[in-house]
Amino acid sequence: MSGKTAAPRWTENDVPRQEGRVAVVTGANSGLGLETARVLAEHGAHVVLAVRNLDKGRQAVERITARVPKADISLQRLDLASLESVRDAAGELRAAHPRIDLLINNAGVMYTPRQKTQDGFDMQFGVNHLGHFALTGLLLDALLPVPGSRVVTVSSFGHRIRADIHFDDLQFDRSYNRVAAYGQAKLANLMFTYELQRRLATQGTTIAAAAHPGAAATELQQNLPGPFRKTADLLLPLFTQNAAMGALPTLRAATDPAVSGGQYFGPGGMGGTRGFPKVVTSSAKSHDVVVQQRLWAVSEQLTEVKFPV
Repeated sequence: MSGKTAAPRWTENDVPRQEGRVAVVTGANSGLGLETARVLAEHGAHVVLAVRNLDKGRQAVERITARVPKADISLQRLDLASLESVRDAAGELRAAHPRIDLLINNAGVMYTPRQKTQDGFDMQFGVNHLGHFALTGLLLDALLPVPGSRVVTVSSFGHRIRADIHFDDLQFDRSYNRVAAYGQAKLANLMFTYELQRRLATQGTTIAAAAHPGAAATELQQNLPGPFRKTADLLLPLFTQNAAMGALPTLRAATDPAVSGGQYFGPGGMGGTRGFPKVVTSSAKSHDVVVQQRLWAVSEQLTEVKFPV
């Protein structure tokens, strides 16, 4: 019989009180973002739902306030597929909230057919990485003066699957593969987090961390290719967890006082597909500092956003 004691299960009840804190959550109208926003609101934060569709955003507000009648919530229009929209949203957020405690880069698209953003970027790379890169850079001045502030970016198991940073064809103009494009975008999320943390380390106030939800049942699965969709419909119920559980790694990265900059959180059970959140490891490729720095430089060029660190 083993003498080991099981690690405690971190749940939403472990989120510290968040009164006086401002949290901006992208893609908060459904799924992981909605659950993340709900829990933060339940614990007293002022939560900004940064969403592309304001009608769906208003429905999300209604869903949260039905469970948390005293929730302090506001809406911000944000279309990560448009750098113009990102700049407008960042300006409005800075005007409304001179200090921001949490920026949670949650929104994302997965396995979309070939599409381009308004600025001509591959949709998955543009929304998942470049949009959040630009938003973070434009909001960072509101986070840096705030002790304990955090930038949390949501990645995925996908960062291990056919994943590389294709500097010779970042936008998949020559040949498009939706799985490889998603892998690149999610790998970029982690590389961004690690490079951002290096730059923040000298500031002493703000940290960057990352999370992944495991196999969470959300709307992202809607773009799975046909053959995969049929298999997924049969197998996913065996491995997936609901959005509330899938949001726990993000919530832990955002609120656990013990979090260190550069940590990556994910489910701790069933091969990382489900379970309670813990610190997990990302791929060796994601820790390549040379590629991280090259990706950062390219991202600054593409978005024309310079970071104040």
